Amino acid sequence: MDDQQAKSLEKMLERVARALESRSGTGAAKPPERWDLSHLWVWQAAEMRLKPVSENTALPLDLLVGISPQMETLIANTRQFAQGYPANNVLLWGARGMGKSSLVKAVHAEVSKTHPLTLIEIYREDISTLPALLDLLREQPAMNFILFCDDLSFDEQDSSYKSLKALLEGGIEGRPSNVLFYATSNRRHLIPRQMIENERETAIHPGESVEEKVSLSDRFGLWLGFYPCSQDDYLAMIAGYCQRYRLSYKEADAIEWFRTRGNRSGRVAWQFIQNIAGQQKKKI
Repeated sequence: MDDQQAKSLEKMLERVARALESRSGTGAAKPPERWDLSHLWVWQAAEMRLKPVSENTALPLDLLVGISPQMETLIANTRQFAQGYPANNVLLWGARGMGKSSLVKAVHAEVSKTHPLTLIEIYREDISTLPALLDLLREQPAMNFILFCDDLSFDEQDSSYKSLKALLEGGIEGRPSNVLFYATSNRRHLIPRQMIENERETAIHPGESVEEKVSLSDRFGLWLGFYPCSQDDYLAMIAGYCQRYRLSYKEADAIEWFRTRGNRSGRVAWQFIQNIAGQQKKKI
């Protein structure tokens, strides 16, 4: 093997090593050159770095109808944290399309107007790389971070929930004091009901085995439940959107819209708004 081939092989092995480190969640994360580029970031696990998000898509809080109790609780918790006081990890769970992720983004946008606060989104499949990300954030004690995972859940073959448990509470190193974890899920306990029932039926000590599975959600100090909305709330959402964006609509059309989809939710209301805004040649 000549020198050129040896160098080529060395470079290839370095690339393989970096790829394996990214997959296993090991290796040092790359800090941003400038944190002031944005207060919104996305964790790119494959490259072990943070990507700034330039466009803020958060909705104004007054457009989120029918979830006032959840909104007030999340604002209070987030503001406490942004001001440097103790606060809880939050699990927003329940009916799909009812504004769980929209509320997280909207509350962050509201609180960050008056208190420095950085929101970082991490994808469900990248949970195993959380230790590297936390190491990076631990090095910025003057900043406060909310890690946000949308649609968090685990299937029967997935054991990464154990890693998340240790990171939220109970690990030796623990979660940095300048980091909170917010997650949304359709499942209250983040794992399928069938998985819990199977554990009860097959485990030697079913009670202990089930506790192991459901205790992940116990690591979240706040549980905020979201439920299917009433027709009045659905129509109030549409009325609020139409007033904000100066759109005209017929109530009968809005009702027919949700009937064709089989449910009422904030997401369905927003899809109706997008439809009529396109028909009326207006941007929203």
